[in-house]
Amino acid sequence: MTTLRDIMTKDVKVCSPHEPVTAAAKIMRDINCGSVPVCEGKKVVGMITDRDIVINCVAEEKDCKSVHCHDSMTRDVITCAPDTDVHECARIMSEHQIRRIPVVENGEMLGICAIGDLATVNIHVNEAGEALSHISEQLH
Repeated sequence: MTTLRDIMTKDVKVCSPHEPVTAAAKIMRDINCGSVPVCEGKKVVGMITDRDIVINCVAEEKDCKSVHCHDSMTRDVITCAPDTDVHECARIMSEHQIRRIPVVENGEMLGICAIGDLATVNIHVNEAGEALSHISEQLH
């Protein structure tokens, strides 16, 4: 059984709740992703997406340097344990229409699993593709 511990990214870039949304946007730009975990220490307290920043800051014509991540982030974060089977993770991603899931144990983030990580396990390419297609369907 392949678990998230086997495929997750361990060196995760995060931002704190009190940082400006520009800090999250720079992380997204630098690592080419659309969401960043918001953490207090090692505890995940939210996720912020590029869409959150556009809708809650840019579209409202707010100063992006003065809007904090906690003002725009999603607080109800879907997480998985490191021992979660990759099949189960693909199902959860599909069900919740998300592309990245923080991997948490005892309240601390150990890593993150992205939809692309699932695709690196050859046997799971179809599931990752199916999860992504369900996510994409929901966005249109």
